[in-house]
Amino acid sequence: MTTSPQFSEFDRRAMARAVELAERGARTTQPNPPVGCVIARGEQIIGEGWHERAGGPHAEVAALRSLPGGEADAAGATAYVTLEPCSHHGRTPPCVDALIRAKVRRVVYAIDDPNPQVAGRGAEMLRRAGIDVDTGLLVAEAEEVNAGYLMRRRQGRPFVRVKIGMSLDGRTALADGASKWITGEAAREDVQQWRARSAAVLTGVGTVLADDPRLDVRLPGTSRQPLRVVLDRNLRTPVSARLFDTDPKPLIFTASADAGRVAEITARGAQVERMVSSPHSATNGAAPLRAVLARLGELEINEVLVEAGPTLTGALVQHGLADELLLYIAPKLLGPQARPLFDLPPLVDLQQAPRFRMIEQRQIGEDLRLRLRPA
Repeated sequence: MTTSPQFSEFDRRAMARAVELAERGARTTQPNPPVGCVIARGEQIIGEGWHERAGGPHAEVAALRSLPGGEADAAGATAYVTLEPCSHHGRTPPCVDALIRAKVRRVVYAIDDPNPQVAGRGAEMLRRAGIDVDTGLLVAEAEEVNAGYLMRRRQGRPFVRVKIGMSLDGRTALADGASKWITGEAAREDVQQWRARSAAVLTGVGTVLADDPRLDVRLPGTSRQPLRVVLDRNLRTPVSARLFDTDPKPLIFTASADAGRVAEITARGAQVERMVSSPHSATNGAAPLRAVLARLGELEINEVLVEAGPTLTGALVQHGLADELLLYIAPKLLGPQARPLFDLPPLVDLQQAPRFRMIEQRQIGEDLRLRLRPA
């Protein structure tokens, strides 16, 4: 990445607007990255757009089409884009071609696209066409919008967000497993928003047996449902589970070789993939969990929302696979016999304790929502 040594205040405002626009596509562009674009002449924004859905126009094309006179109005203007313009033919033509054809004078983009089909080629093509290219503006903000896409492209796995509803004393359910409802209605509605932006929701069979969740998005106007993924060592998922009632049908990872059970479950429309060992036992090390996440990366899953019990969530934290904790804290106490937040091995030294940094705190109804990432 070639970084410009200095950007103007207007440059920053224009890119901040492009980041806002990119956020609008967070629920709908999977597996593509959400991208925003602003077209400006001097210090006046004359067009803007964002990538609204996979297969639809990319942000740059949408912004050019928003101009009253179309691409012709962009001659000599500056395009601000949150991600390096694409240089390859996918479901749509290359965005660099549209920018070159529009005769923009300058392109400012926040971050390089790690897609090997792009990876600097977009910037190179623009420069060869005589367009000034500056990069590195509002990098952190642009990377935040695309945390899942960037994780998949850079590390081959999705961004993993662990969601938990808990009491003030760090409990997630009563001793008998009852957990409806620890948090309030506003918090549960907020969870729907996070499900909507996730490409997959991951859970363990224990949660399926205890709660029979659907784990789908129940928001008005929802156009895409996340893939529901179940880690089920012995194929105990009941064929009557509500997970089978909505599309897409669940993907179940198992260690079982029971052909009869596989046939029963696949007859309900689910896909079953066999793992050599338990995909969520903390005693089996990180390898099975990494294998599951790598497989989800192969399926072009950018963000995973984990809604599970303490065994699976504890294993993800223990092995450094929880990229973010999304905690909803209810103002109530459940007592020491209630179920814990994470199932983690005993510590012999406080220095071994997993540490996190707060990135956001917000009151949602009567509950407090915290977002934390590994320190």
